Amino acid sequence: MSYQISRRFFLSASAASLATGAVADAPKTSLLPRLRGEGFRKKAVAGPEVIVADANLGGQVCYTVADAKTGLRLEGMNPQTGTPPASTAKAITALYAMDVLGGDHRFETQVVATGSVTDGVVSGDLVLLGGSDPSLDTNALAKLAADVKAAGIREVRGGLVIYDGGSANVTTIDPDQPAHVGYSPAVSGIALNYNRVHFEWKRSGGDYAVTMDARSDKYRPDVVVAQMRVEDRSGPVYTYADMNGRDDWTVARGALGSGGARWLPVRKPALYAGDVFHTMLRAQGIKLSAPKVTSTRPSGQVLARHFSDDLRALVKDMLLYSTNLTAEMVGLAATIKRGQAPQTLKQSAAEMNAWARQTLGVEGLALVDHSGLSEDSMVTADAMVEALVKVHGDDNLRPLLKEIPLRDAKGRPISSGPVTVQAKTGTLNFVSGLAGYISANDGTVMAFAIFAADEDRRAKLTKAQRERPEGARWYNGRAKNMQQELIERWGTLYSS
Repeated sequence: MSYQISRRFFLSASAASLATGAVADAPKTSLLPRLRGEGFRKKAVAGPEVIVADANLGGQVCYTVADAKTGLRLEGMNPQTGTPPASTAKAITALYAMDVLGGDHRFETQVVATGSVTDGVVSGDLVLLGGSDPSLDTNALAKLAADVKAAGIREVRGGLVIYDGGSANVTTIDPDQPAHVGYSPAVSGIALNYNRVHFEWKRSGGDYAVTMDARSDKYRPDVVVAQMRVEDRSGPVYTYADMNGRDDWTVARGALGSGGARWLPVRKPALYAGDVFHTMLRAQGIKLSAPKVTSTRPSGQVLARHFSDDLRALVKDMLLYSTNLTAEMVGLAATIKRGQAPQTLKQSAAEMNAWARQTLGVEGLALVDHSGLSEDSMVTADAMVEALVKVHGDDNLRPLLKEIPLRDAKGRPISSGPVTVQAKTGTLNFVSGLAGYISANDGTVMAFAIFAADEDRRAKLTKAQRERPEGARWYNGRAKNMQQELIERWGTLYSS
């Protein structure tokens, strides 16, 4: 792909790169970057317009870098232009959830018996009460089942009921994603294994043996709520249908090869959790019927409890692995704690945007979800940096961010560079973001956000092309190189 840089672009970019201002409460006078000394090293640093032009990304590039302690903007390019933030939005979600819920918050999943319990027999229902725990897994359900057995339960006369209320229920985080991608599952008041089911296939003679299970490091229970059929066709690779209360998948035989495995999204989280919990209870010798779902919270005697790790640990994992489901569930939980009853992710994200204005004093956030998966979310570089500057002194976010190593020309991490970077990455097709903190060896700390997006190219993709579109890997690699060059520039210019 070729991209022509116009003279107007060079002039506007150069002006923008020298633009300074108050990202927080900074002085109003001219604050052009002062080079500390006239050494060759600083004189030889490439200008931002050259770095951006050499990246040859197309679309637009927006960035802001500021002193993290004072908020003084050191450089900016298109700093107030809204751009899809991708997963850098999770940094805002992390701040939101920890401020509203508290870093020590733990999500609780309960098992409750309605009616009386006599001689180990539950006269009513056995209820799995979802508590919006995004980290609930098959191991936890197995432990809950063992705890129910330890409580003396041997039979349930009523039914197995799964409560998934208390939160919004959506069938996929982003409807524009292909149906089979595991990073866009359903969201509700209960989740299991990040609402993903493990699909595995092996060639067996002239056919394939396929399994759908809820595996963990200890268990591999088969599930019935999600089923797969192999069909003779050239395409599409996968199809999905809601079929009689289950997730019905098909896969093209020609795409399977000799064998393999992948995680598929779950569209019926409550039934999925109920399916696995039913298996675990029966493995304990407890007699009960197949699960059913309710959105009305039942009450009764608590037989077993499971608590998640504290929110700080969940958020650190979310930022490290960029788990979309965690972001959506903790964001929804925070919105509900603020007294709202969102029915959609967009409604919950709107409350988070309002929180950012009220609590951080940040304008320029127009998020429509908590994960950044939707391309409809928009964030300005100034807004992201304002938020990072605001919380820098609290030290609530920075220790949770992943350290991003600088790399040499061969792509190898540089073990002892002039700066260290703690940041959140963000990647969509033809969208790349990086936001966080730069720490120089002299103690200077900068907050920064870099957003690049070729939205025209992204808009031309069909839904089927969105998993691995041609050119996306090239774009992402070029964007990351540009990000590093900008960071190296700032580390050289704005530290001693």
